[in-house]
Amino acid sequence: MTTHTASTTPTPILPETPAWRITYAEIAALAQVKRPVPTTWARRHPDFPAPVAHDDGRPLFDARAVVDWLASTGRGNTDPRRLRAELALHTLAAWRTPLLPASVLIGALTSLVCLHQQLDAPVADGRPWPSLLERAAAIDPDDDVLVSELRALPDPDRTGPALAHLADELIDAAYNPAEAFDWILQARHRLGSREPAADEPTPEVTRALAALSGVDTLGEGSVIAVPYAGSGDLPAALHDRAAEDSAHTYLAADPDLARVRLVRRRMLVRGVYEFRLDVVQGEEVSVDEWGDPDLLVCALPYEPAETRDPKAVLEQVAALTDYLDTGAGALVLGPADALTGPLARHGDADRLRRSFLAPGLLKAAISLPDGAYAYRPGYRTAAWLLARVPEEQRTGLVLLADYSAQPLTEPVLATLAEDIAIWRTSGWRHDPRHEPRHAAIVRGTDLDDRPGAPFTPQQRTRTARYTRTVAERPARIADLERHLADLHARSAATGLHLNARAEPRPESRPVRRTSVARLLRTRRLRRRPGHRFAPEHLTADGHYPVLTPEEILGTARIGTRRIDRGILLTAYEHAQFTEPGDLVVTAHPRFGVHVDTAGLSLVAAPARILRVHPDADPPLRPRVLAALLRAAAAEHARVGGAVRAPRRIEDLVIPDLGRAEADLYEAVLADIESRAALLREQTAALDDLSRLMAAGMADGTLTIQPVPHTDTH
Repeated sequence: MTTHTASTTPTPILPETPAWRITYAEIAALAQVKRPVPTTWARRHPDFPAPVAHDDGRPLFDARAVVDWLASTGRGNTDPRRLRAELALHTLAAWRTPLLPASVLIGALTSLVCLHQQLDAPVADGRPWPSLLERAAAIDPDDDVLVSELRALPDPDRTGPALAHLADELIDAAYNPAEAFDWILQARHRLGSREPAADEPTPEVTRALAALSGVDTLGEGSVIAVPYAGSGDLPAALHDRAAEDSAHTYLAADPDLARVRLVRRRMLVRGVYEFRLDVVQGEEVSVDEWGDPDLLVCALPYEPAETRDPKAVLEQVAALTDYLDTGAGALVLGPADALTGPLARHGDADRLRRSFLAPGLLKAAISLPDGAYAYRPGYRTAAWLLARVPEEQRTGLVLLADYSAQPLTEPVLATLAEDIAIWRTSGWRHDPRHEPRHAAIVRGTDLDDRPGAPFTPQQRTRTARYTRTVAERPARIADLERHLADLHARSAATGLHLNARAEPRPESRPVRRTSVARLLRTRRLRRRPGHRFAPEHLTADGHYPVLTPEEILGTARIGTRRIDRGILLTAYEHAQFTEPGDLVVTAHPRFGVHVDTAGLSLVAAPARILRVHPDADPPLRPRVLAALLRAAAAEHARVGGAVRAPRRIEDLVIPDLGRAEADLYEAVLADIESRAALLREQTAALDDLSRLMAAGMADGTLTIQPVPHTDTH
């Protein structure tokens, strides 16, 4: 291996050339697209890099050429600045050998990133490796942070400078050294190193815990403690969530010395000064010098269900509350069976759990969605929010939230964080302007009077069930009944008779035919691409509707996926809105077409837009074109057989109707559409009525009265 010098290219040296060869699947991962997309790129774009080799029939591509192509064309969903970093991280696995295991490699690379940040200068400056070790020793004279990791490198005169180049390249691609550091830890699974991540929450849950903790509400110079810090995901997330220049002090502990050193490096690269950082080996944070923490956040260590004891879990939580002085708070993540699940009535665990209610320590108990631990799919978790407040400020109320049936997505976790933030800022009292989602506010005494009962909204008392939503349910049902009566009246006024005036076509008037491809060539029809939206950006509460293939095919109701205006303007500035009359089509997983009569929608790939030219001659009518395309696609599927030609929309052949005939057909279709819309509106109202009735019957807050003068027996 050749040692890099200051005059050479900063591309990191890798042990073998094949490390730069990647498959279609790896290209898709690199570009953050679905697996078939790179294959389509290779077929459609002549400038796409050609394969450099084949392995068992699979084409292999030069990764550097692919990255250059993605960066120059702007294709894919990966930020161009990160493409090079992703490539370096992808090929990082080529470094791993029996002499250079993943733990040593990650330790050395993160140490080099940390050293870069501490020196505020590149670590690959052409000087020999012993010189870099001397600078590291000057920065870390007691070897508390990074010197041992750098000295652990085998064959350091060759691997050291190459890894230094890689560290500098990652930092150049990132916004700052902290982001480069996190990229390395995110890539550890590529090296086969899962131990640090196996017993830690997923990144989404970690960020949610930071949001739930209220770290952004702390005063300047607060003390934050994180026992069982693991690889530092929680301390890092808390620092990222805290206000800028908040000057907090971070205390952390972990039984494993290697992880202790990793956490120290991870916080140093975030700009935390050494005199505001104390990470120790063990299970208890060091508070003697710093005083009790203002905030404690902890993910309790995972323990298998076979050996897990709810009482032991709750004793761990009780020990953590000993750190809390008046005005301090804590957030604890642990097993749901101990924190929120049912317990043996009057057992030791039950009495211990209810003991958190009397002094008003427990403020919220949250059952979280499944999947909080990526490598523990069967491990169900819950979070407790605790706060020690003065006696005169205690409300005796507890928020019980059950998100266990919700998907583990960013929007769901953001909704939870919003509810908790409002609960906290209202002084642990119910805010009449806000109704928590998937949650209920109950009295602690009601929970204490129900030994062994789960800490979930379903277990609240009968009186506590009558929230504003429940109280308004009968009125909403009455509104729906009136709405259905109005729809019935409209249907009766319209009448059921529909005269399409259809008759056999005379042989003297044969129909002309054309294809979608010809319509595009003659510019009677224009094509606009769909856009790729991140799933976490699509919610039910956004400003603009997003049409995906599911909406076009009718498997999802139009309007259920929307996107926020701010996210659209910042993350998807090139996305195009539909115009009234646009056809939104998809060929995957099967053909579908939708006429967007209102416009101002967004289209998610692989769906796309077909826009009728207003001055086309002969004219194209949107409803007519959509109906003919559906018929042509159905005929193509019927006669294609088991092995059929590719389902390209451009290949569909349809009748080319004249102006008069197209106008008549358009009018008939418009009449059919209006009647279908009325039926859909009735169906939606009936669905809402059924849902409200089921919710009320399920929680015991509704009953059905018999019709007057009717014998129910």
